[in-house]
Amino acid sequence: MTAEEVKLQIRNIPDFPVKGIQFKDITTALQQPECLRWMRDEMVNLYKNKGITKIVGVESRGFIIAPAVAMELGVGFVPIRKPGKLPAETVEISYQKEYGVDTIQIHKDALSADDVVLLHDDLLATGGTMAAAIELVKKFGVKKVYVNFLIELDFLNGRELLEKGAQVNSLIHM
Repeated sequence: MTAEEVKLQIRNIPDFPVKGIQFKDITTALQQPECLRWMRDEMVNLYKNKGITKIVGVESRGFIIAPAVAMELGVGFVPIRKPGKLPAETVEISYQKEYGVDTIQIHKDALSADDVVLLHDDLLATGGTMAAAIELVKKFGVKKVYVNFLIELDFLNGRELLEKGAQVNSLIHM
């Protein structure tokens, strides 16, 4: 399996969640075990020698591949969620998205200064959500932050916003 083969399995949904957005739906790729295996293996190979101690998945599609990679690397998984979804005390940040303001949270005891973090989400568009996630994770004083996406929409230049705070990798470029 190659990135190009996986790319062919990604469905485009026009005008979702709002008019003018071309949503990249990975569920069609996730239905294919070879695509899932390729995504997991590519991420494991990218990060197996980086000293990662925690993988932080961003709600909600960041929860799909990140736990499998965490298991392969022998590290913990931490969720970043929208308000009201985490049961213990949280730290939060609000940020501007392409179509409104959003807030994300992480448990107050999820990370420490000893952690090397891999932040993961399915798609990099303009970078607003991940920029907020990087800022949130850095509040813990972690040693290093890596960022990974399954898909990057290159024409939106979201990487430029993120590279100031972390090393960024994407498996598929569109």
